[in-house]
Amino acid sequence: MAFIYYVTQVQFDFGAVKLLKQECQRVGITKPLIVTDPGVKAAGVLQKALEALQGMPCAVFDQTPSNPTEAAVRAASAIYKAERCDGLIAVGGGSAIDCAKGVAIAATHEGPLTLYATIEGGSPRITDKAAPLIAVPTTSGTGSEVARGAIIIVDDHRKLGFHSWHLVPKTAICDPELTLGLPPKLTAATGMDAIAHCMETFMSAAFNPPADGIALDGLERGWSNIERATSNGADREARFNLMSASMQGAMAFQKGLGCVHSLSHSLGGVDPRLHHGTLNAMFLPAVVNFNATCESVRRDRRLEKMAHAMGLSSASDIAEAIRDMNRRLGLPSGLAEMGVQRDWYDNIIKGALADHCHKTNPREASAADYEELLAASM
Repeated sequence: MAFIYYVTQVQFDFGAVKLLKQECQRVGITKPLIVTDPGVKAAGVLQKALEALQGMPCAVFDQTPSNPTEAAVRAASAIYKAERCDGLIAVGGGSAIDCAKGVAIAATHEGPLTLYATIEGGSPRITDKAAPLIAVPTTSGTGSEVARGAIIIVDDHRKLGFHSWHLVPKTAICDPELTLGLPPKLTAATGMDAIAHCMETFMSAAFNPPADGIALDGLERGWSNIERATSNGADREARFNLMSASMQGAMAFQKGLGCVHSLSHSLGGVDPRLHHGTLNAMFLPAVVNFNATCESVRRDRRLEKMAHAMGLSSASDIAEAIRDMNRRLGLPSGLAEMGVQRDWYDNIIKGALADHCHKTNPREASAADYEELLAASM
């Protein structure tokens, strides 16, 4: 049975952050906790959000790490409770938004965060008690502002997914102006994250034609604008389309992701210093080739349709085109350049097999397959 559900209200345009107070009032938030990180604060974006609230009382947690952790969720939840907040505003990239989703659970539900992890059977335990959230993305990558999931490193060092329709932000305020100052390397890494979302969800075998259409259009926008946005961060048209690609990738990936993300989630747990979007860029060529022999991918001409959206003449060109794009964007040439070691393989594979994205890849991967994908991505 196919389940197709789109629920997020999106405000999308340059200057949309000015609608923040209006959206708080619409949702019923009277005293929000703003969840952000030191970089966003230093760049002056937090101040823009505070100004948009026009004197509304609020509290701030500005210590979200680059990969959100259960410890950070606890710290933010303590502020939420102490300040008697009644809602959340996430201002930042996927890390801040996912951290805020963790707070939405932890501040309103009993027990350790792992109790609510997807692979622990925790999704049904997340109820409508979850704190309401407004998301203001400052990068164009994860699309967490329109997604029901969050990825958090829990206390036992696993990088786990948390999924519930109660975690979908009540409003996504997508303001491309907030991304104009994003550094080139971060633009490239987060942009490839968005492209990976569009490509991987399009390859998934689940039946969801709206998601397929959204993903394919998002891929075209992302692929044709990522290099422009990276080389010229002030290119407003490129920033607009890249933010749209990010949003569209996450709207589509309710259909399911696959081996790119099961490997990235697992490896990100093994070494939290590694950037998720960069890892996706490293794994994507090998996984595209792995999926090329899958019956559903071949029958529905999925690779040919992606090649057309990317302006390529043949589906067989996709993997090398991604590697070439990575090079042009200044991303690493492979996992080895990122410091990944072969003696990590067993732990990475164990985590990938248990990841929530593993079973939605169009071709199921074995432990041996994952080892080959790792080797091909080094």
